[in-house]
Amino acid sequence: MSTDILMPKATAVWLVDNTSLTFEQIADFCGLHPLEVRGIADGEVARDIRGADPIANGQLSREELDAAEKNDKHKLVALKSRHAEYLKPQKKAPRYTPVSRRQDRPDAIAWFLRNHPEVADSQVARLLGTTKATIDQVRNRTHWNSTNIKPVDPVTLGLSSQLELDAVVKKAAEKKARDDKRKGIVEPEGPTLMPASETGVVEAEEEPAYAHAEPTAEAVFAHHDDEHDED
Repeated sequence: MSTDILMPKATAVWLVDNTSLTFEQIADFCGLHPLEVRGIADGEVARDIRGADPIANGQLSREELDAAEKNDKHKLVALKSRHAEYLKPQKKAPRYTPVSRRQDRPDAIAWFLRNHPEVADSQVARLLGTTKATIDQVRNRTHWNSTNIKPVDPVTLGLSSQLELDAVVKKAAEKKARDDKRKGIVEPEGPTLMPASETGVVEAEEEPAYAHAEPTAEAVFAHHDDEHDED
């Protein structure tokens, strides 16, 4: 099935309404399922979509359409549309790192490994313009310059902007939070106190309030009288 057709459902609507092509021919040309094309013909699918003429927008030639209508086994071949080329997503070019900065990348990698291990190697490689192999070498200390590598953040080294760094760290943190939640791992919101049974500190039994009360004057005199009687 072709997937380069602009507005495939609108094109299918036009072909259903204006040609004698089979559902299979239309489905193959528009990248749809034959049952979906049948639904368009029955008015159950794409009811509110206006048809788009593939000949007028340069995606199909009249000769190709005539040939397909004469032979139900003929597969429509789309023309290369300049509009389709404009709408294709442009692949982002790999980040270029100046030669003078390339020796700093292991330091930036070490910084990520120490401070943000949750950031995936692919994200680090994309941000710093390095490779996963180099990241593994720094992690396993097999890099040729391991003895001189020291963690330095990529912004200080000029390998990325602060906004780019923040975006990568935030994305990795959100992914880690989702993974932890899925695994049932919940981190405490703040410091918590351990129960006394775990710390070994057990509260003493409460003594009566009168245990440490000051003796009254009557009690003092009575005590002295008892001592004189005994003498």
